[in-house]
Amino acid sequence: MSTAESHTLSFRSAVESDVPELVALVESAYRGEASRGGWTTEADYLEGQRTDEDGVRRVIETPDGTLLVVERGGELVACCQLEHRGDHVYFGMFAVRPGLQGGGLGKEILAEAERRAREQWDAKEMRMTVVNVREELIAYYVRRGYRRTGEMSPFPYGDERFGVPLRTDLAFELLVKSL
Repeated sequence: MSTAESHTLSFRSAVESDVPELVALVESAYRGEASRGGWTTEADYLEGQRTDEDGVRRVIETPDGTLLVVERGGELVACCQLEHRGDHVYFGMFAVRPGLQGGGLGKEILAEAERRAREQWDAKEMRMTVVNVREELIAYYVRRGYRRTGEMSPFPYGDERFGVPLRTDLAFELLVKSL
């Protein structure tokens, strides 16, 4: 494999056989000690799981959406969810392998996700929700053209499928970008 090939990202829709590896990727990017190897960790705010096999399967099976698998050199390095919801596309379950964070992969993947939202669904905007206390992550998206709306939705306290909160002030803020 040439050096160029080893740095080129490939994108495809996730399939059932990807589920265990996708769960491991998402967990490693957000929870536990492994997540501290990157900058997207939620380990200071949330313990427990970020997702599980059923959650990943639900995203894969969503009729008007896809869970993009991002590979480089045949290795799974990231994923993200795109779900067409009327006039916009929801962006979620974004995870980059912790040791690869901070090198520009996220920016490249986000640009590809936005391109697909425009081309595949003619979406006028991309929307996402981010845990409100994640100021560094919110700032990252703002630098990429997302706007803070101030619109909050409650964190699902008591539903351990989304983790065990270590704080009582968690909520999700809606971020929006015109495409």
